Amino acid sequence: MLAWPLSTWMILLLATFLVSATVCWLAIRYANRRQLIDQPGRRRSHVVATPRGGGIGIVVAVLAGLLATMVGDPGSVTGWPRREELALLSLGGGVLIVAAVGWLDDHRSLGAGIRLCAHVLAVVVSLLPILLIDVPSLSGNPVMPWVLAALAVACIAAVWSINLHNFMDGINGLLAFQAVFVFVALGLLCARSGHAVDAQRIGLFVAATLGFLPFNFPRARIFMGDVGSGSLGLLVAASIGWQVAAMPNLIYAGLIACSGFMVDASATLLSRMLGGRRWYSAHREHLYQWLVRSGMSHAKVVALYMTWNLLIVTPALLLAAIEADDVSTTGALAAGGAAQAGFVYALALLVWVFGKQYCLRAVSRSRKRAA
Repeated sequence: MLAWPLSTWMILLLATFLVSATVCWLAIRYANRRQLIDQPGRRRSHVVATPRGGGIGIVVAVLAGLLATMVGDPGSVTGWPRREELALLSLGGGVLIVAAVGWLDDHRSLGAGIRLCAHVLAVVVSLLPILLIDVPSLSGNPVMPWVLAALAVACIAAVWSINLHNFMDGINGLLAFQAVFVFVALGLLCARSGHAVDAQRIGLFVAATLGFLPFNFPRARIFMGDVGSGSLGLLVAASIGWQVAAMPNLIYAGLIACSGFMVDASATLLSRMLGGRRWYSAHREHLYQWLVRSGMSHAKVVALYMTWNLLIVTPALLLAAIEADDVSTTGALAAGGAAQAGFVYALALLVWVFGKQYCLRAVSRSRKRAA
């Protein structure tokens, strides 16, 4: 595929934004009519009954945008579908599966096992071109075991990304802002390495998410719902895959970009499992939820997470990109990247621990004053 001309790409971005916003607006009317309403409760972070399912706008806009890039490819139209079109079709199929099970879950709660099986199927579908074309071509190659191991890790990571982003969709604007940040960071890295097509595709994800954002922040007229949060998780995983393929000497960039969400979701899940609690049930124990419980507004909590991204993640990504240009030895570069990612994650874990302690003290003082 060839990169789109800038003017055409800007028109496509605007169209993607408008499609997302229009479908989100229609979703509000649909949710109110079908009574798809999230009621306030002890395990929720909102205090006003709010419709859910607005993420369908992101899904429709992304799928329409990807289809437009395939049908209107400025490159040769002979031999369609080619390897790249098959990859986009597979990704679209995976997004459809995640969105479908999320849409059903938004209408009536599905079991955790059903959702997990659907997520695994979605990831496998997304990787079909690799599994059916690339892997067989390596038959007899000594690197085959390493490729299969990497694919297994990628599958697990993608499934976790789907669920992680669902877990972190609990207050107004947080998931949408985080997704936009990650997409922009990965898109810029792809563009910097000369992979403009990947950067333009990721730009569509940005436009679709921005189309939803005005309906969810600062005041939520509709929540994203599982239909949107899980789909964004798969799109983030796909974007990381594109960035790694574009810059194989910068394999830790995606981990660094997602560090705030990754640590909050993973540390919270691990603490619940170690505490013997039902880790898969709804709760309010993520750091962002504790910050709200301590008295902060949703907007202030979102600002804190974005501050982390701007002050810690962005410099780390810039440093990693510069080192990727300067270091010629793959082993040294991998070691340096692992050290950077380890430092960012260690710092994020410290923030998580001390942040939780701060919130616990704040909530305790509030209860004592109320008593």
